[in-house]
Amino acid sequence: MAACTITSTGPAVADPTGGAAGVTWENTVDAPDLYPNTAVEWDVPITLSDGTVLRANVFRPAHADGTPIDEPTPVVLGLTPYTKLLSTLASVAMEDPQFAPLVDDLGSVLNFGAPFDGITELAAPAAQLGRAFGLSRELVQNGYTQVIVDVRGTGFSHGQWDVLGPREQQDTLEVIDWASKQPWSNGRVGTTGVSYSAINQIQAAGHRPPALEAIFAVEPGNDLLRDIVGTGGALGVGFMPAWLALVNGLKWVPDVEALIQGRFDAQWLRDRFADPATKLPELFEALTAPTVDGVSPNALEVAQDGPFYQERQADLESIEVPSFVLGGWHDIFANSEPEIYNRIPVAPGRKQLLMGDGYHAVLGTGFGTPGHPPNLEALQRAWFDRWLKDIDNGIDEYGPVTLLQQGGGWVTTDEFPRSNVDHEKLFLSPAPSGTAGHAVHDGTLATSAPDTAQRLTVAPGLRGVCSRESAQGTAGITVLLGAGCTKDARFNEAEGLTFTGAPVTEPTVLSGPVNIHLETVLDATDGFWSVSVNDVAPDGRSTVLTTGSLVASLRAIDDSKSTFTADGDYAEAYPVLTLESRQPVVPGQPVSLDISTLPTEAVLQPGHRLRVDVYAASVPRSLPLGPMLNESGLRPQHLELNPASPSFVTLPVVR
Repeated sequence: MAACTITSTGPAVADPTGGAAGVTWENTVDAPDLYPNTAVEWDVPITLSDGTVLRANVFRPAHADGTPIDEPTPVVLGLTPYTKLLSTLASVAMEDPQFAPLVDDLGSVLNFGAPFDGITELAAPAAQLGRAFGLSRELVQNGYTQVIVDVRGTGFSHGQWDVLGPREQQDTLEVIDWASKQPWSNGRVGTTGVSYSAINQIQAAGHRPPALEAIFAVEPGNDLLRDIVGTGGALGVGFMPAWLALVNGLKWVPDVEALIQGRFDAQWLRDRFADPATKLPELFEALTAPTVDGVSPNALEVAQDGPFYQERQADLESIEVPSFVLGGWHDIFANSEPEIYNRIPVAPGRKQLLMGDGYHAVLGTGFGTPGHPPNLEALQRAWFDRWLKDIDNGIDEYGPVTLLQQGGGWVTTDEFPRSNVDHEKLFLSPAPSGTAGHAVHDGTLATSAPDTAQRLTVAPGLRGVCSRESAQGTAGITVLLGAGCTKDARFNEAEGLTFTGAPVTEPTVLSGPVNIHLETVLDATDGFWSVSVNDVAPDGRSTVLTTGSLVASLRAIDDSKSTFTADGDYAEAYPVLTLESRQPVVPGQPVSLDISTLPTEAVLQPGHRLRVDVYAASVPRSLPLGPMLNESGLRPQHLELNPASPSFVTLPVVR
């Protein structure tokens, strides 16, 4: 691989730490609170336009005796499907004077070393996630009212869970309006929250509710099918079943206090019986049906692209409020987070993108320490102080794009992906690189197509359980298996085909998605391909930078939503993912596939090599739906390395 020297994309307006302003934001959080106490009003009813009643907890600044202050304040709102009870428990853990220090130092307390280093990795950022997930007393006791609401059909709220659908979006707009008109509100509303609560605030902002003035979205998604439900046409089996089971289980937790006091909510119970397990039957059906014809319409709508997902996408181009988007390269929503930032049409500074290197449940590692961004609490406080209180604290001069460059450190730039890239094509060659004797085949990344044709065969396996892809697909849970799985792909590569380039001689930056073009042959009418792009260190350690996957029959590409290189190859291929566009494979006949990875920013240091891995499985990150899996028969799959129709990778290399 030709080396490429890093060049500047333009003057950075701030460093990733925030500089002097960042110190001020963190000092502001550490300073004594403006108000000594918090007043809580539990389970406040909010009656919506269709008569459904949602329940909200309202947290207000209070005097030392616990009485709320008289002055109206800005409101910070979050809507959750995980029941307010869970967020309250998280908040108690974060704020308890005995317990909070233990949570803050959990990474140090549980630092057992290899092979238990995964415990440390999962535990270290626990405080960051906990404070973003629930009540922020830091906000409340410094002049904000925080409102946390159970979305319809979950927690103590009435109705049936609409899973981010049109009715739930309307609910969010009505709750924003309600919050702006309460006597404790000054009419200025911001929204916050993680994951689901980040998605519904992005959706709401696209509807332009008059009272909404700022959003702070931690790990939001927008293209939910391609993000996690059906990545490459295969179900995110490591996340979706467990997540649906969690939310559906929590929605049955009753209001115990009301039960004890004889105030049992019969309507709540009737609503739960009317929809006891939202979307779980459809998920099970799609996973187990042997043929497409045997899948019901209700299951089909969530198994393919179409109206169900289109009506759940935010109108990003209509967002006009200051928007902070925080994500991670290995988050389940890494596909959407940069796109959300790029499509919001407000000026950089009024919008911010911060991308770390964590997983969905491993958020903000190192934040608040030297060389890293400020901690989440400081960023959120500064953001709302600026846009809900008009305090000129410099947060709009941060970033606007702050990235943890994989293989390097934190960088600040004005765009992602970077515009000054050359798309470099490297060919998959069967010639041995001498670096991956552990793999099914040790191939090479070459600057020219191979001279002779060769067929390589790879079979599905289960080693992917021990991989970075597994950690991503389980929202970070399998980091518990340790760095030997998540930070070194060699165990997984024993079931894959590897293609490794020469060592680079200068720092080489990749910015954006990578596209891998494969020429394949199957012995069945369907199959599944998974790819990763890795950084191979001089000691042989192979670290996954980014991944992609595709069900072979769902290979149709929407060129109108794809991007191309100057040579006409795909820079990023956008698969259609509908049954209408499905193209069953003819066994034994060549099939061309283009698989684009998640976007990333990475730097190969001198002496490091680039590697592309090709697999026939990626469990538990992805599993083809029942009909496709049944057709594949889990047979071995073939990669054709043919000089007439070569397989190759297209890399976005920064000039």
